[in-house]
Amino acid sequence: MNATTANHPPQGELTKGHKRVIFASSLGTVFEWYDFYLYGSLAAIIAKQFFSGVNETTGFIFALLAFAAGFAVRPFGAAFFGSLGDRIGRKYTFLVTIVIMGLSTFIVGILPTYASIGLAAPVILIILRLAQGLALGGEYGGAATYVAEHAPHGKRGLYTSFIQTTATLGLFLSLLVILGCRMALGNETFEDWGWRIPFLVSIVLLGISVWIRLQLSESPLFQQMKAEGKGSKKPFRDSMKGGNLGLMLLVLLGATAGQAVVWYGGQFYSLFFLTQALKVDGTTANLLIAAALALATPFFIVFGWLSDKIGRKKIILAGCFLAAVTYFPIFKGLTHFANPAIEEARQNSPAVVHADPATCSFQFDPIGKKVFTNSCDIAAAALAKAGIPYEIVPAAPGSIARISIGGTDVEAYDAAGLSKEEVKSRADAFTKLLKTTLTSAGYPEKADLERINIPATLFLLWVLVIYVTMVYGPIAAYLVELFPTRIRYTSMSLPYHIGNGWFGGFLPTISFALVAATGNMYFGLWYPIGVAIMTVVVGGLFLRETKDDDISK
Repeated sequence: MNATTANHPPQGELTKGHKRVIFASSLGTVFEWYDFYLYGSLAAIIAKQFFSGVNETTGFIFALLAFAAGFAVRPFGAAFFGSLGDRIGRKYTFLVTIVIMGLSTFIVGILPTYASIGLAAPVILIILRLAQGLALGGEYGGAATYVAEHAPHGKRGLYTSFIQTTATLGLFLSLLVILGCRMALGNETFEDWGWRIPFLVSIVLLGISVWIRLQLSESPLFQQMKAEGKGSKKPFRDSMKGGNLGLMLLVLLGATAGQAVVWYGGQFYSLFFLTQALKVDGTTANLLIAAALALATPFFIVFGWLSDKIGRKKIILAGCFLAAVTYFPIFKGLTHFANPAIEEARQNSPAVVHADPATCSFQFDPIGKKVFTNSCDIAAAALAKAGIPYEIVPAAPGSIARISIGGTDVEAYDAAGLSKEEVKSRADAFTKLLKTTLTSAGYPEKADLERINIPATLFLLWVLVIYVTMVYGPIAAYLVELFPTRIRYTSMSLPYHIGNGWFGGFLPTISFALVAATGNMYFGLWYPIGVAIMTVVVGGLFLRETKDDDISK
């Protein structure tokens, strides 16, 4: 039996049955991504609900860490479920993953908050995120492999690109549900309890997804491999052997790492940047991102189709390169168009912390319990909490830090040795004076909706998502064609989920921690830029191009 028998798609168009299978697989995957990305879309609210026991800046970074926890375990899910998929089949494996995902998401919707059960709330939340991450680690490789192994020669990039749209469509669906709930309930009610509704809705999507997945037939290439007795008994071990291990490492550094930071930079970091750095209200930011996603999503198909014509690698690396050289001007453009008042205030009255450098420390508190008592940290923390960019310049050793905003100075204080009552009194007076000074200097508490240049902001967000479609549209076909059938599920899943789970999933956390540490609202961009450049170099020099390689081997 060979690749052109009844067990493999013929040359040319897919049959009606195969199209139904691919549609069903893609639709189920959309729902799974919806579940996974609800958390990211609601990170700011989740920070208030589940991490209210720490200061606001640390709470938000904690929320991002919990978001990233789901990514951290994705490679382990890839190893476990990938091995399962290579041994027992693609269909049954991602049926299991979607059940785990759906139930974990539903439980978040009924989980008591920190105010109700204390530390247990964030602990349970993180456990649920870990379960979601493990499930997603087994989902993508199965869906991409499954669709690729049904696709005819000459159209693999095109047909796998439909799977590539599912992550963005899942994010888009989550944003639409959130926006619908916000508009129906109002912001105050939504942030109080209405945020639970999008999570609870997932139980309905779970039922639909399970029904859809039960209708699927197994991959023809997997059936052929099993019939010929060519399967691997230990896919994970076989994936880790010699040349295949080296290839997975090259794929990680030269393809999926860069693809990941461009994906999360263009879709998630841009959302966080709008809401956290630029103070755009959540509804407006979600509408802008949703519109950009809607306008750019067809380009997943365009670049998937184009990869069938000219090759996969060059499109992926071009997307990484363009992102690396344009991220700074694009994000500065977002500031200019989405909240020009911040840009004007920074130019006219920059915030400068004058302090003894020896007393300044890193602002991110990794356990949420550190108390900052020196004046430099107190000044920097106050500006970071207010979302105000700043720089620190050296002052006399041992001097009390002061914040210079335009022509006005606000002196901070040392909290060491003060009683709780004295600390509160000094903090209240300092915060009040700082707020008054910032307001007088033109720093806005929120973005002025009337001053947002909607077309220009939307265009820049659209460009960011176009980069996403370039790196992500062809990646499934590219990975499938690099690895043999017997260990394909495992071998493509591991570098994909290490790249997306670790390099991409931690992007918001790392980038915002860098911003908090430096006071430079753009400093976090160096992380995705550096990773994208690495991928261009490694992928360009060491990975081969593919274009519709025979994958029946």
